[in-house]
Amino acid sequence: METVKFHVPNISCGHCVMTIKREAGELEGVSSVEGDPAIKDVQIAFSPPATPEGIKALLQEIGYPAA
Repeated sequence: METVKFHVPNISCGHCVMTIKREAGELEGVSSVEGDPAIKDVQIAFSPPATPEGIKALLQEIGYPAA
């Protein structure tokens, strides 16, 4: 299992984090999603078939692009 951390400037509140958790949690291979709106970071634990590139693409698609 790997963990990737992204800085996501568009996070402004807990609802943003919940949206990211819901959407990223549906990706096959993603086991946990944690976010902190205060520092605008998201940490995602995953195994294949999920990839950092795929997770980053999903964040972009749902309106929370990683910096």
